[in-house]
Amino acid sequence: QVPLVESGGGLVQAGGSLRLSCVASGRTFRTNAMGWFRQAPGKEREFVAAISDVGTTTYYADSVKGRFTISRDNIENALYLQMNGLKPEDTAVYYCAASNLRFGILLRTQQEYPYWGQGTQVTVSS
Repeated sequence: QVPLVESGGGLVQAGGSLRLSCVASGRTFRTNAMGWFRQAPGKEREFVAAISDVGTTTYYADSVKGRFTISRDNIENALYLQMNGLKPEDTAVYYCAASNLRFGILLRTQQEYPYWGQGTQVTVSS
């Protein structure tokens, strides 16, 4: 059973917005930091954003800072990524992940995430 399920991807024009959601299934991640990663065709998976267990600290890749906002709802056991000002270079499969860490700069490292979703496709047309 996949522990995390993403939704909200799709096709959008440059400058548009999308909101990705990630819902935990089968267990709670309220004491885990969580993050979003993405993988574009022909490229390695890269860090996008992360949020601490209680949601008070966030981390962003420089490429999305000021355009994307990560948030979480620990009552609903859900994670979100609001993406504004989308660019064609944001096109990728976006993955939700949960870490065994609660906060910290190591959240930029995908090796710190043992739990992953299957991904949702985001395509930005120019």
